[in-house]
Amino acid sequence: MNRIYLLLVLILISSCTSKTFETKEEMWKYLQDKDHNYLQEKNVNGYDFSLLYKPTDLLVDQELGDEITSEKVVKLREKYSRYIYFTLSMSRDNKELLSTTPRNRQEFGAMVNELAFGMDKKVHVFTPKKDTLDLLDYVYPRMYGMSRATTMLFVYPREEKYLQEEYLNLTIGDLGTYTGEVKFKVPTKIIKNEPTIEFY
Repeated sequence: MNRIYLLLVLILISSCTSKTFETKEEMWKYLQDKDHNYLQEKNVNGYDFSLLYKPTDLLVDQELGDEITSEKVVKLREKYSRYIYFTLSMSRDNKELLSTTPRNRQEFGAMVNELAFGMDKKVHVFTPKKDTLDLLDYVYPRMYGMSRATTMLFVYPREEKYLQEEYLNLTIGDLGTYTGEVKFKVPTKIIKNEPTIEFY
């Protein structure tokens, strides 16, 4: 119970400096305003890259279901607040990478393999002091050409020592796109002061 009370205190403290929304739709609108730094976009060599820091409560919302109780919200916040989540989207001409980049079947197979199993060697998050965060997991849903972008979720540990830095670097290695390494700078304040949703 002490952990739950501590978490509630932390949420109350953070809510003093972060925004709270009544719905996830309101939060999404806020996140997609680039002035708030949660969403960053770049175009390199004809390829569009977008990086979104995904606040804890969006993960909580996905698992809550229809039966919302304070106990359930607290439990899910405790579960998901241990990690940092980034959504990375990559596209060309509003199409997935697999629809636009491979020039033959061999390149197609190689890219499928890299996207499904090799992104731990392509995407890195590290501090200005070059301390690297361990990639805990990533999710690559195959959309089979039905999406306008290749979108993946990356999960990293939320450790206070990393969040003491002013920003984190996230780099994406070349995936056969001839874009070279693409780099984003993520201000840590958006993680420490992430917005929340009023679930009840």
